[in-house]
This record gives sequence, structure tokens and C-alpha cells, in this order.
Amino acid sequence: MTAVPTTPDPLVDLEAYLASEPVNPGGLPTTYEHGGRLTPEGSAVDPVLVEIVQGTLASVEMEVETAIARTSRSPMIRDAHDFRAGIHDRQLRKLTGRSYSALVHPIVRDFPLDEMHEGDVFFHNDVYESEGGIGHLPDLCVTVPVFHEGEVVAFVQAFGHHDDIGGACPGSMPSGAQSVFEEGLSVPPIKLWDSGVPNKAALRIMTRNSRMPDSLAADLDAECSACLMGARRLGELFTRYGRDTVEAAFDAILDATTETYRREILDKIPDGSYVWEDYAEHDGVDEPMLHTQRITLTKTSTGGPGPGDGGPRLIIDFTGTSAQAKGPINHCGDYVGGNFLKKWLAPILRNLADTPERMAELDVNEGVVPLIEMRFPEKGTLLTPVYPAPTNARTFVILRLLGVLAGVVAKAVDGRMPADQETIRYTGVYGKDRDGNDYLMREVLGGGSGGRYYADGEDTIHVVPDSRNLPTEFTESRFPFRVERLGLAVDSGGAGRHRGGLGYEKQIRMLEDAHFMSIADRSILACWGVKGGKAGRPFEVTIDLGGPTERTVDALADAEPVKAGQVIRIRTTGGGGWGDPLERPYDEVERDLRWGKVSFDGAREDYGVVASGTKDEPVVDVVASDALRAERRAARGEEPFFDRGPGYAQLAGGAGAADVDWL
Repeated sequence: MTAVPTTPDPLVDLEAYLASEPVNPGGLPTTYEHGGRLTPEGSAVDPVLVEIVQGTLASVEMEVETAIARTSRSPMIRDAHDFRAGIHDRQLRKLTGRSYSALVHPIVRDFPLDEMHEGDVFFHNDVYESEGGIGHLPDLCVTVPVFHEGEVVAFVQAFGHHDDIGGACPGSMPSGAQSVFEEGLSVPPIKLWDSGVPNKAALRIMTRNSRMPDSLAADLDAECSACLMGARRLGELFTRYGRDTVEAAFDAILDATTETYRREILDKIPDGSYVWEDYAEHDGVDEPMLHTQRITLTKTSTGGPGPGDGGPRLIIDFTGTSAQAKGPINHCGDYVGGNFLKKWLAPILRNLADTPERMAELDVNEGVVPLIEMRFPEKGTLLTPVYPAPTNARTFVILRLLGVLAGVVAKAVDGRMPADQETIRYTGVYGKDRDGNDYLMREVLGGGSGGRYYADGEDTIHVVPDSRNLPTEFTESRFPFRVERLGLAVDSGGAGRHRGGLGYEKQIRMLEDAHFMSIADRSILACWGVKGGKAGRPFEVTIDLGGPTERTVDALADAEPVKAGQVIRIRTTGGGGWGDPLERPYDEVERDLRWGKVSFDGAREDYGVVASGTKDEPVVDVVASDALRAERRAARGEEPFFDRGPGYAQLAGGAGAADVDWL
């Protein structure tokens, strides 16, 4: 009689137990064959139908996001709109391109397609089992399969930043965390709804671990219901036109993106290799230092997708990136060949389009993935952290990488890329309201974008599309504080022929004792300027503004005490400037004075413009300004291609520029 094999007891032999499990442990590539075409190369499809399918995808995506915004409860999801929806085909390729999204890979890795059912909803937020699609635990992700004639044909997915999922501090982003266990509840891919029936036990576990259980439950219900609705809408598309036709349109949509980027974008970069780096300044544990993120960009004219030897492609090599940090600024980027990072970074390349209008037309979907190869260093760096390294402030890395790619491309194209921006940071207050109830108010304030070779940067933008700051009317009615000022931070934009965009200045007066929290970078280093442009002003928070205990607090703070009656002033970053500020026309400086974006002192110091009069009626002294500018030009020596601002020397042993900052 043959013995029946049994599953090892995990309490006796954990290694054998894991080896026997059919589910891959986190960190392994998905075993599902993914990323390939749905139809044979060269399949014919009606171009009008492709437009109809593409428009339907965009409509479904927007309908899902609208449903979430209208039915969710937390300020972060409902009001700040810090969430995204995405549509993916059965090969796990992202079809929509208005914004980034998470990945379907971990779901299909752990749950075979032929075991999925209509009405299923999958959930995960585990950073290390997300295949790189989830950056920190507050980003909760729901995924719904789309069915046609009983088979999975696509996926609708939503993920967003939620108020609290447990962990060492309210908001689940402890700035001093040294392991992922301090950051909150990690949930690997699970089936949250089974054939339309919610898993109440799993929901109870998650809400029990949250300081905001009601809003968490409501947000998850909104996201699950919206994605189920989106799956029904997408199923109707397959019913109307048939699976073969719709899938041929999917391939055509992605093929068009590949060809557009190859022809209109990659061809603008000369063949060769280019190196640049930038830095996060602190990790919440060690003293401030330069945490390096380096890119070596290699452009080749052959080797990309297509017949024969193919067309151009980019190789992005992260060798030289610093070792993983003790604190939570690490990002798990090296999964599935860097699939998430490719789509995260690719929007930067749109700046090479012929016109701003054309740039706005270019989507970033899975079609960009074949054009980019990513090469990662060994495990143990900021981009290849080893479990259980903390990750809640990984924005310091993935946002910086946008700038590093922009900078390295700028070296290749004589600066025809935007200067730097840092347009996301989390600030907030928490405590007891006047009724003695716990509250958490957290906001994701934007900053100024970088100046461009054809225009100034934009003021107070946010990297998440359609995101918003919290309305004053809402926050004052719900939380115990008053907003006393919300406006532009004067002089915060980096000086340049094209000025960097301005950041916010927000002042709130607490009505009850509370604690202030902040997860922010660029408080020492600044957003760099390029091709003669100067760095913008860094991030700064002042507590008890104008009071006896006025103080500047660290940009990474979990529980800074604030007394009732004290004012908190938050100033967000200004974007870097583009081009020589001494070349900025006088009428544009006069306009900035009139608009209140530049002060009279700033005009003289940053632009060499002598002006008098009032803000409403400034008067530029052309003769004195010409003389001052001539004096400034004569006094300055050779300057690096990038200006990092005075904070760089503080962390670089007095050096004014890095070796890579020179052409």
C-alpha cells in the first residue's frame, strides 16, 4: 500500500512546510506566463474599433474612480483623492495610461485564473509580496477579475492610501521604524470576497488593527464595489464585440504606445551612456546623510522590440545606489524586472515630445515596458531591500528617481528637460477633539514643479493626478483647528530664465492640544535647478509661529507636541529653476512682483533686478538692473550644469557640487 504524502507541520519543519506550499513566497517572479501578446503579430483590427475600445477603457477607469470618490469615507480617499484605478488584460499588462497603478502579478501568482469566479475580489498590501506594486502598507489594493463566457479576460484594480492600518503611530507611517513589523498590518494576497460574498473575518481583522476602523471599512467597501461595477462594465465590452476583437484592440493599443515612444521620444536621446545621481537626506534613524540614488542611462539605436534588430531602447542601471537604510525610505523595486518602476518613471520621458500639447496626449501603459531594460544592484540597497526592511517613507526614493531620470536625460539633451520638483509630502495633526474623540487629519500637500526650457514651473502641484488639498471648510468643521493662511510661499521657486513653481504656505492654529506629524524630504537638500537655473527653497515646518517657543521641527516627525493656541506654519518646496536667472526678461520679473510670487528683495538677490514702488505698481529701474546684472556676470566663474542649493554642502563635506553635476 502506497503511503499518502502529508504536508509538513510548520511548527516542526518550517523550511519543508514552505517548500511544500503551492504559493510562491514573496520575492519570486510570478509563475504565470505574462506580458505576452494576446493575438498573433500583425493581426488586423479596425482602427475605429480600437478607438472605441480605448475610449471605453478610459470611461470605465473614470467611472470606477468616481464611484470610489463618491462612496468612500476617509479624507485621504474621498477628499484628497489619493487613490488610483487601473485596467489590465489577462496577460497582466496595464491597458490604461492616465496614471500609474499597482500590479496584478501577485494575485495571479497566488490564485490560478481557472480557480477564479465572478464576484471574487482579491486584496493585498504586503510590500514584499506585491511584486513591487505596493510601496508601503497604507496602500491597500483590491483586484477584481473580468469574465467573458466563464473565463478571465481582464482585471480591474484600485489601490489607495488609507488613513491607518495599525503600526507604531497614527497613520501607519512611523518615521523611525526599523522593520516592516512596526509599520502596520501586512496582508499577502487573499480572497476578500468569494463569489460575491465578503470575507467578514478578514475584514474584521483589518479593521480591528486600525485606529480608524469605520472609515477603513467604508473605504474598502467603496473600492470593492466600484471595481466589481467596473468589471461588469468591461464584461459588456467583450459581450458586444467578442473576445477576439477586443483582445486584438488591446494589442493594437499597446503596440501604438510602443511605436510612439520609440519614434517620438527615444529617438530624441543620442546614443551613449550618461550618469547622474541625487539623494535622500535622512531616513528617520541615522543622522542626515546623502542616501544616493544613481542611474546610468544607456541609449542604443537597436535592440528594442520590432522586426530584425529592432529599434531604440533604454537601459536604466541603478548600480551605485546606496545600501538600504535603517529607516523607512527603502523601496522594493527589483521585482518582475522592475515592471512597476518602468511605468512609474516613463512619464518623465514625455518631456521630450515636440510640444507640450503633444506631451499631454501621450499615455503611459504597458507599451513602454519593452522599450526599457532595468538593471538592479545586488540585494541590500535602497531599491533592493531585504525583508523586513521598513518602507513607509519610500516616497523619498521613488520620487527622487523621477528627478534622477530627468537629470540624466537632461545631460544627454542639453538640458531640454524640466528642473526638479518634490510635489508630495504627508503632514497632519492628531489628538482628541472637543468631544474627547480621537481624530487624525492628514494631508498630502503639493509643491512647485520645475522650470522648463519653454515655461515656468507650475505652482502647488501634486504628483498624484486629480489629487486635492483638503478644503478649509471641511477641515475646520471636522477638526479642532483654524486655517489662518493658505497661499503661495513667496520666493520659494528656484530662480531661472524660467522660474520654478512655488510651494504652499499653510498656517493652522490649534484649538486643542495635539501632535503634529510629518513625512517629508527636501528640508536640507533642495529641488535642483538646471542649465544655470537655481535650486528652489526647501521644505520647512515652524511650530508656535511668533510665539515664545517658536521652533523649526524635523521633516520626519511622528508626535511633535503642539499646544492649543499655537500656530503651525508649513512651507512646501519650490521647484528648481531652468536657465540663467540673469536672462529673465524684466517684464516677467515685474509680473512676478505684481502677482506676489517674488519679493522686491528676491528680485534683486535672485534676478539682479532693482525695483521700487508697491506690489500693485512695481517699477523696474532698467539702468540700475543692467549694471547689477553686468556686475554679477563678471563676478561669477564656471558653474556646474546642476545647482543643488546650499544644503548640499552641509551633507557633502563642504562640496558645492557632485562630480556628476558637470557636463
